[in-house]
Amino acid sequence: MLFNMSTTIKTSLLALFLLFILSPTAFSSTNGGLLRVGLKKRKTNQFNRVSEHGLSMEGTDRRNFGFYDTLRNSEGDVIVLKNYMDAQYFGEIGIGTPPQKFTVVFDTGSANLWVPSSKCFLSVACLFHQKYKASRSSTYKKNGTAAAIQYGTGAISGVFSRDSVKLGDLVVKEQDFIEATREPGITFLAAKFDGILGLGYQDISVGKAVPVWYNMVNQGLVQEPVFSFWFNRHAGEEEGGELVFGGVDPNHFKGKHTYVPVTQKGYWQFDMGDVLIGDKTTGFCSGGCAAIADSGTSLLAGPTTIITQINHAIGAAGVMSQQCKTLVDQYGKTIIEMLLSEAQPDKICSQMNLCTFDGSRDVSSIIESVVDKNNGKSSAGLNDGICAFCEMAVVWMQSQLKRNQTEDSIINYVNELCDRIPSPMGESAVDCQTLSNMPNIAFTIGGKTFDLTPEQYILKVGEGEVAQCISGFTALDVAPPHGPLWILGDVFMGQYHTVFDFGKSRVGFAEAA
Repeated sequence: MLFNMSTTIKTSLLALFLLFILSPTAFSSTNGGLLRVGLKKRKTNQFNRVSEHGLSMEGTDRRNFGFYDTLRNSEGDVIVLKNYMDAQYFGEIGIGTPPQKFTVVFDTGSANLWVPSSKCFLSVACLFHQKYKASRSSTYKKNGTAAAIQYGTGAISGVFSRDSVKLGDLVVKEQDFIEATREPGITFLAAKFDGILGLGYQDISVGKAVPVWYNMVNQGLVQEPVFSFWFNRHAGEEEGGELVFGGVDPNHFKGKHTYVPVTQKGYWQFDMGDVLIGDKTTGFCSGGCAAIADSGTSLLAGPTTIITQINHAIGAAGVMSQQCKTLVDQYGKTIIEMLLSEAQPDKICSQMNLCTFDGSRDVSSIIESVVDKNNGKSSAGLNDGICAFCEMAVVWMQSQLKRNQTEDSIINYVNELCDRIPSPMGESAVDCQTLSNMPNIAFTIGGKTFDLTPEQYILKVGEGEVAQCISGFTALDVAPPHGPLWILGDVFMGQYHTVFDFGKSRVGFAEAA
């Protein structure tokens, strides 16, 4: 089975993403090789979270997603979008001749195009989505090479095929894509999208298939090797967003973009500086952290150590706190004493025999992924969760000692952080009435500070007394050499218009307008 890191990072958040699922649509028009894929939205019935998976299709016709019969004339093809809480954005493409319509996630965190196949007989998920029928396309070419993508909460497998792909009025010829013949489990069953169109680098493409974007550039379909995203985060407005292939739309950003070079081709990965809570540094990324701009992830993900501090600052309540508090009760004073004696922080937990590594790796390398832990795996190959909590406690205590805090206040502070460790699915709730008291959270990119206000990083589900507010921050730990890694998903990209400059290998951010 083929597997790559892109799917590991991206789809460990997929179950959480499905809690905020919506259905797609797009309008498109072309002008001299520049293609705009616009996303329009309207309110739709919310999903009730009635199972451990948080999914319900009550009151929804799964076979009719409301866009196949809603085509209407405008400057281009306009298809109505159903959007649930600004959590994800979808567009429509066509595959084959004549085009067979599919809704896809335009995903900068992966690189393959896949849609369900008419040969998918044994997976229930395929029954509720559009399926590609090779026999109905005059431009279909058989490939037959087996392909599989393993996700943190699901998987797809099938075979590669080749056909034309239509995006607006542009037609990409002889595009390799995966016909998914198996979609086991619940992950894709209730999903409103049919498939995924990856916009990442070919380096992370399963089977090394040439991505759609590469072929758009190579076939001369766009003016410039650049594409850009604007996400509308105002749910009450009709227009939901815009993806522009071949350039940028000046109507959707203010000022100039701050560009940073891509440091590792695969994801659109770049170096990020400090993370600030209010105007105070967390210190974790003082030596720099890696980040990716990911249009296919709803929230903003980062190392558990810092996400816990953020959730503490905004009053978000998580779970998994008891083991953390036990660690603090038994070893907290010892850790403080060792830090005061100038012991090396990254060796403290191993010296207390709480971790089995030799202390030569970065602290973040042994912090377990909450999702991996839930699946019985550790991002560092360790099964002892106490090691993870020890390493987090060291970071937290060290930061407090630098502020000359007393031992008692440090112990109390770390116990409070233990209460804020995210749940196994990464979800943390906040009181909707306290937004005005929450601090801004900021990220330093390219020497510039990018702020997120509480109204921007909190997702509100429902209205009135039944409304729930969800923290836009979720924990995901990635071990070196790939991590620590931050995933700047739609929570961030919704506030900052994002340019993916393929020609110059850089990513740019500007305030969205």
